[in-house]
Amino acid sequence: MKNLVDKLYENKNLDREELYALLSNFNDVKEYLFKKADEARKSVYGNDVYIRGLIEISNYCENDCFYCGIRKSNNKVCRYRLNKEEIYECAKKGYEIGFRTFVLQGGEDLYFDDDLLVEIIGTLRKTYPDCAITISLGERSKESYLKLFEAGANRYLLRHESINKHHYSKLHPKNLTIDNRVRCLQDLKEIGFQTGAGMMIGSPFQTLENIVDDLMFLKEHNFEMVGIGPFISHKDTPFKDMPNGDVELTLVVLAIVRLLLPNVLLPSTTALNTINGRNMGIKVGCNVIMPNLSPNNVRDKYMLYDNKISSNLEAGENLKSLQNELNLIGYNIVIDRGDYKNN
Repeated sequence: MKNLVDKLYENKNLDREELYALLSNFNDVKEYLFKKADEARKSVYGNDVYIRGLIEISNYCENDCFYCGIRKSNNKVCRYRLNKEEIYECAKKGYEIGFRTFVLQGGEDLYFDDDLLVEIIGTLRKTYPDCAITISLGERSKESYLKLFEAGANRYLLRHESINKHHYSKLHPKNLTIDNRVRCLQDLKEIGFQTGAGMMIGSPFQTLENIVDDLMFLKEHNFEMVGIGPFISHKDTPFKDMPNGDVELTLVVLAIVRLLLPNVLLPSTTALNTINGRNMGIKVGCNVIMPNLSPNNVRDKYMLYDNKISSNLEAGENLKSLQNELNLIGYNIVIDRGDYKNN
């Protein structure tokens, strides 16, 4: 297996059979894989870790994805929407702390139509011209994405979840298709967004073959950002009794993604840290962390999965403590937009 890791490190690619072999036998070579992934990330980004200020603007959603705690049919959710002033206040607080990227994330909430989002993005762009604005609000039309881009948004996050049609259909209701999700991702890249895809590891019914398909999809499209974390069940969803994703396999997939896409912006996700894996993610090639800037009174309402954490080092207010923790393992938070590097 070590020869496959070396080949991946040198060629930035493996074929389908090689990726499957590596995933099937990762215990034999795990530490070496992690070491090479860390080397690949340091060759592009050094020891820098980029921070993103996460603003969860709404937990309303018109979709009913089977894994998600804020799915439309979950009537136990205490719903909320932030108004414009609340969003601006989150950004103001984040900027003063040191954040230079804001991530507006939410369910697919029709209240946030193009006109409102253009106004919000335009205000943030005018107020913070040195900052990046990332949007993560699901599937929209190409015309809608273009309006957001022209208003000043720079990046868009939209996990593809599974490129395999059969597996995708096991995770989503019939009105959602992987074909439309891929259309959205292609539209975003064509418009000029730094675009992010990604998936959960250990999602219900997922096979190693599915993960291989996803890795090849990520490589084919050369996404600037990739979001990967373990599946964590939510008590009020159809998947409430499904087992959570494996931490070790999640770390292995993150390391492989770093080697496939050495320049990628790769978050160590909140889901990973929910099972105490954030620092491990940084050590295997991740270079982005997304602390929470949402108002304190709504942080426990944006609950995509059980036991999601938004306090302590996940809270934007505790950036100094997060910096100290990362310093202890040899990494450094930088006050920077943290853009994708093309070189």
